Amino acid sequence: MIASSDRKTKIWSVVRVSSGNFLEMYDFMVFGYYATAIGNAFFPSGNPFLSLMLSLMTFGVAFLMRPIGAIVLGPYTDHHGRRAGLILTLTLMSLGIFSIACTPGYATIGLLAPLLVLIGRLLQGFSAGMELGGVSVYLSEIATPGHKGFYVSWQSGSQQVAVMFADSTAGENGCMGMARSAAARLRDHTVLVRAEAVAARDG
Repeated sequence: MIASSDRKTKIWSVVRVSSGNFLEMYDFMVFGYYATAIGNAFFPSGNPFLSLMLSLMTFGVAFLMRPIGAIVLGPYTDHHGRRAGLILTLTLMSLGIFSIACTPGYATIGLLAPLLVLIGRLLQGFSAGMELGGVSVYLSEIATPGHKGFYVSWQSGSQQVAVMFADSTAGENGCMGMARSAAARLRDHTVLVRAEAVAARDG
C-alpha cells in the first residue's frame, strides 16, 4: 500500500514531467504549422512553392539531429541524473524556439536570417533526441509496481496532446484551419453549381 504523501509526490512528478514533455513537443512541432509564414519571412525566393519547400526542409532537418542528441545527451543524463537531463533538454528546446522567434527576417539581416533559423532548428532537434527516451525511463523508474505501462503512457499522451494543441493554435495554417477552408470552398462550389443549374433550367 502506498502512503498518501508518496502518492502525491508521484502524481506531481508525473504532472511536471508530462508538462515539460508537452512544452518541448509543442515547441518542436509548431514550426511545421507555420512553414508558409516562415518561408515568406526567412526564405524569400520570388517563388512561394520554393520558399515553402526550403522552410519544410529546415523543419525536417531537425529530425536528423535527434539521433545525435540521443547519443550525446543520453550519457549526460546517466551521469547527472534524469532530472538534470530533462531540464537541460527543455532549456535547449527553449533556446531553439526563442532564437527562431527573435530572429529578424531576411529583409532585415539577409542570409544571416535563414542561417540563424537553421541553427535554432538544429538545436531543437538535438534537444528532442533525448526527450522521448529520457521521459519514458524516468516515468518507468518512479512507477508503482504493476503500473509501469500506465506511467510511461503519459509520455506519448502528453506529446500527442501537444501536437493537437499546436495545430489548434496555428489557425488557418493548421489541419483544422485547412479543413475549415476546404469545407468552405466546397460549400461555395456547391452553391455555385446549384445556381448555374437553376439558371440553365430557367433559361
